[in-house]
Amino acid sequence: MEAAIEGGGEVSHPHALMLEVRRAEGNQALWAAAAGQPDHVRAYAARLLAIEELLSTLPVAD
Repeated sequence: MEAAIEGGGEVSHPHALMLEVRRAEGNQALWAAAAGQPDHVRAYAARLLAIEELLSTLPVAD
């Protein structure tokens, strides 16, 4: 993921819209689902949020 960003990656318009909607929903449901799960599950949830943050830095393709 980080390599795509450093390499000048882009996100498509439909994916940018999907990301915008997902971010508007917030993280409460994700953390609620991860609560009480083993550490590796919570780490996976944290990684998903980190990926989401990285994707939000990519420009939207024309």
